[in-house]
Amino acid sequence: MQTELWYTEKQTPNLGLSCKVKETLYFAKTDYQEMAVLDTIQFGRMLVLDGMVQLTVADEFVYHEMISHIPLATHPCPRNVLVVGGGDGGAVREIVKYPQVEKVTLVEIDAKVIEAARRFFPEISSAFSDPRVEIKIADGIEYVRSLESTCDVIIVDSTEPVGPAVGLFGSPFYEGAFRALKPDGIFVAQTESPFFNADLIRTVFRRIKTVFPQAYLYLASVPTYPSGLWSFTLGSKKYNPLEPEGKNIPQDTRYYTAGLHRSSFTLPRFVRDLLADEHCEHES
Repeated sequence: MQTELWYTEKQTPNLGLSCKVKETLYFAKTDYQEMAVLDTIQFGRMLVLDGMVQLTVADEFVYHEMISHIPLATHPCPRNVLVVGGGDGGAVREIVKYPQVEKVTLVEIDAKVIEAARRFFPEISSAFSDPRVEIKIADGIEYVRSLESTCDVIIVDSTEPVGPAVGLFGSPFYEGAFRALKPDGIFVAQTESPFFNADLIRTVFRRIKTVFPQAYLYLASVPTYPSGLWSFTLGSKKYNPLEPEGKNIPQDTRYYTAGLHRSSFTLPRFVRDLLADEHCEHES
């Protein structure tokens, strides 16, 4: 009988996502985390960090388009964009589709993630060669703290709030991001699943709303992420994401559309309810 290889991500103490694996392409213990690249039958190549699925080639486009195009389409002229985390390059790939973008700075703490992205995910990391892109191997928290009124958009494409990413979910970091943004800047971060991380979403939303004049939560469907429903929290100094002002919005997307941009802010009642005490900005 032929032996089958399966990988299971334990998403909660009582729930896991299992994928049949062709082979393990790469495994390493970096200075910050355990990293594996698996070739799965259902989702193709998969990046796993500390036992948690970060992306697959089959569905990564959803996450990367939604964390990038929502803020970039909201801002009328995003020239200088900072990505904290995101060492796979997916967000950068989407950002450079905007001709008005002049500079993209990617700050990734783990150089091994960059190396793995180049080697195993060339279709995702393809924009690393764009002349507008600068890659810095550094602590994103410290880097943001060093900036003042520099960025038009800051995108926090972080892992879950464990290990080196914990500080990316705290008020001091959001305050630093506010200072790093220009007077009309926009901030966005991934904020986990409303099914399994309601307390985290509520806390992060409160923190961002305390720092920024406007705060919004929006959703996307990412099949390989816990529950399949994923949240992003946006803080804006000036522009309302429900009325996007961006120009030259790319047409070569697979998930994001102008109509979806607006509808992603229309939250299910249970998500609205978990933000009820925060006086959410969303339409009813």
